[in-house]
Amino acid sequence: MLIQPVILSGGSGTRLWPLSREKYPKQLLPLIGEDSLLQATVRRVEGIAGLDLAPPMVVCGEEYRFVIAEQLRLLGKSGTIVLEPLGRNTAPALTLAALAAIKNESDPVLLVMPADHVITDIKAFQNVVSQGAALAAQGAVVTFGITPEAPETGYGYIQSGAAYQAPTEAGQSGASLIARFVEKPDLTTAQTYLEAGTYLWNSGLFMMRASVWLSSMQVCRPDILAACQTAWNQGSTDGEFARVDKAVFASCPPDSIDYAVMERLAAGAESTDLPPGVVIPLAAGWSDVGAWDALWQVLPKDSTGNVAQGDVLLQDCSNTLAISEGRLIACVGVSDLVVVETADAILVVHKDKTQDVKKIVDNLKQQGRPESSIHRKVYRPWGSYDGVDAGERFQVKRIVVKPGGILSLQMHHHRAEHWIVVSGTAKITRGEDVFLLSENQSTFIPLGTTHRLVNPVRVPLEMIEVQSGSYLGEDDIVRFEDVYGR
Repeated sequence: MLIQPVILSGGSGTRLWPLSREKYPKQLLPLIGEDSLLQATVRRVEGIAGLDLAPPMVVCGEEYRFVIAEQLRLLGKSGTIVLEPLGRNTAPALTLAALAAIKNESDPVLLVMPADHVITDIKAFQNVVSQGAALAAQGAVVTFGITPEAPETGYGYIQSGAAYQAPTEAGQSGASLIARFVEKPDLTTAQTYLEAGTYLWNSGLFMMRASVWLSSMQVCRPDILAACQTAWNQGSTDGEFARVDKAVFASCPPDSIDYAVMERLAAGAESTDLPPGVVIPLAAGWSDVGAWDALWQVLPKDSTGNVAQGDVLLQDCSNTLAISEGRLIACVGVSDLVVVETADAILVVHKDKTQDVKKIVDNLKQQGRPESSIHRKVYRPWGSYDGVDAGERFQVKRIVVKPGGILSLQMHHHRAEHWIVVSGTAKITRGEDVFLLSENQSTFIPLGTTHRLVNPVRVPLEMIEVQSGSYLGEDDIVRFEDVYGR
């Protein structure tokens, strides 16, 4: 049985600001261990007994394509990256993935996973996936409900109904028909769900054949299916990237997997043309890591409930999460706090108020502040740059170009640049001149001069760039050639 892992990598994770930002959201961050959440999602399906796994398929926004491709490369993975020119929620995203999965006249079982969740018990997860695969192969649409541990008000719920009688006995144990989906409840309602014993947290994990999802969309949301089909047919493939037509996809109505299809599959659905909707309980240390308190819950703690990452000193503290990306954090005599330090922002919030971090991000956006969306360190397909200092008419950047990295051939109308090589070798184009610079050598790029920077060797190139001029914005770039298609 062929299983196609489909990783939905949308969302901005604003409640995990300042680590997670719109231009570099939480799924790209190593919040638990050395792997990013996206990389951990790819890894957790490896080695499932009896299942043939296709290379991973990631559905994401265009602006994240190079970072995700690099993260897959670091895992030694090749796969397909389906690019959404703009967000339309999870139902169109999954529809594009299903269309990509059947393009070679195949009909794999799709294992649909959000890129930003945490699962700590991989063996339990894989066992349940094997069970779900057997049911999905027989035509069911399977979701996995998390066995609730508390009356949680931050999750939607799935009520399980009668035991599911599969066409064959394979994988049948423990599966139930979906009775209904319910929205995030208040605390009193959540308590009644917990006491009833028939409600599970909605995990956002699904399995179904690609053809089953497309036929379900034809019944439930033919408008979305038609828009996605046309956008896919008019799209193109660029290596590992699959692009859809932007104008057509922009006309696609937004909707979630739950609203578009899953709620209609509940017991008593109005259409006999729909497949059975099945839920399987999952107890595998799952978390959607939706806010800082959720991250604190899944991280290892000391004897007084503290989590410290980076340069952190805690004195007489309890149940506190402190994360430093550089500067020393010192906390004395505090409890139930979250303290997060990055190069350009510091967050201090009580654990009971972590859902309100989004309001800070909204406030920053209203003020037009860059901290709402980007980090000081910005990743590019060729490497990264870090804005280490800035003032009136100047700014200083630390630039790292990965081996073989090529910046675009470009020029600036309003700024000149001084380049100093700290380590590695730089191949410089400056006007008509092409030359090499090595450690401790430098050059000057006058305003209005066409230039390009290339790392021609197998070790990273590190440089300091000093910009000076009347305007230093990133939009003061005229590109003439760009190997990354920007």
